[in-house]
Amino acid sequence: MAFALAARSYRASLCVLFCILAASEVGVLRCTATLGINYGQVGNDLPAPAQVVSLLSSLRISKVRIYDVNPQVLAAFAGTGIELIVTVPNDLVQPMAASPGQALQWVTASLRPYFPATRVTGIAVGNEVLTDVDEALKASLVPAMRNLHAALAQLGMDGYVHVSTANSLAVLATSYPPSQGTFTAEVAPLMAQFLKFLADTNAPFWINAYPYFAYKDDPTRVSLDYALSDPFHVGAVDPYSRLQYTSMLYAQVDAVTFAAARLGYGGVPVYVSETGWPSKGDTDEVGASVENARAYNRNLLLRQAANEGTPLRPRQRLEVYLFALFNEDMKPGPTSERNYGLYQPDGRMVYNVGLVQQSTSAASLSLATSPATRTDMKENFGGLCLLSSMAILLISQAFLLR
Repeated sequence: MAFALAARSYRASLCVLFCILAASEVGVLRCTATLGINYGQVGNDLPAPAQVVSLLSSLRISKVRIYDVNPQVLAAFAGTGIELIVTVPNDLVQPMAASPGQALQWVTASLRPYFPATRVTGIAVGNEVLTDVDEALKASLVPAMRNLHAALAQLGMDGYVHVSTANSLAVLATSYPPSQGTFTAEVAPLMAQFLKFLADTNAPFWINAYPYFAYKDDPTRVSLDYALSDPFHVGAVDPYSRLQYTSMLYAQVDAVTFAAARLGYGGVPVYVSETGWPSKGDTDEVGASVENARAYNRNLLLRQAANEGTPLRPRQRLEVYLFALFNEDMKPGPTSERNYGLYQPDGRMVYNVGLVQQSTSAASLSLATSPATRTDMKENFGGLCLLSSMAILLISQAFLLR
């Protein structure tokens, strides 16, 4: 009974904080340490890397993931302090697995010339390799990761750059309820090797998770508010763990954590390498709209601003990389694939999720319902901080009761 009251107190306190952040006329927060974004380049009209860096810096975004090791991009990020995750393309995974020298050559040529001026903090070895149809590619993943980590160690970079890979949610055979999360029989043997590597090198498990697909595939049974991570949605209670989930994304992350624990690696942190919602889609792509895309990304930014963890790990803020910075007009597939961006290539917002460009060291994320002038910000920021502090105090008290 005491636990139930404490849990309700915690959720109520968190809602108070969300109300303050969402309803404030100022609502300007320093979220630089929490906000990550994916910078894809599959387009023929994207701005130059220097312009992209200028945009990211003006937004005070501090974490970026790219899908290659483009020299122009790496050079443009030098001296910015922005943390960068780079990617080894899938077609290089097998050569790196076969040859430690190949891995060393890649790190020496592709990363070392820019490090540490460009703050590379992670290498993603391939993308969604473990659910690929190529069995040889899958078998090469962990050996390639080992060789890359050895190359980093040889160059004295292993203490600064972790090695992991981004996984599709399809690695799970069961994702609901989260406590029953289990990896598929096909990936389980390789997954055990992969998780051991992550645990040995203190690297995170990255997951590409898109609640949009769950809603699109079954809109009559999947709650839109739950898929959109609406913090005020009643959510669902896991019947086994008794944890309450108001966000499908957070439930998916915890399902991965439970699955890893079943293989003996429950201590490996799980982060979101990609998540987003398309602002446009084909006629059969239910839910792809500007309204839903704005709601989804705004709700995630609110949760990030509150340093919210998942129900399973409430004290560990969930690291999330939004997909994506730009709409990319050369991506194949349905219309939605070209419409995940927060920005058009010409720099116009596709929709206003609350990010505000700043020319000073002021905060980067405005969660105001209407624009505020700099004078308004100065006059009201103190009051906002006081209200936020009160909400955080309530949350802290609720935690102590748990």
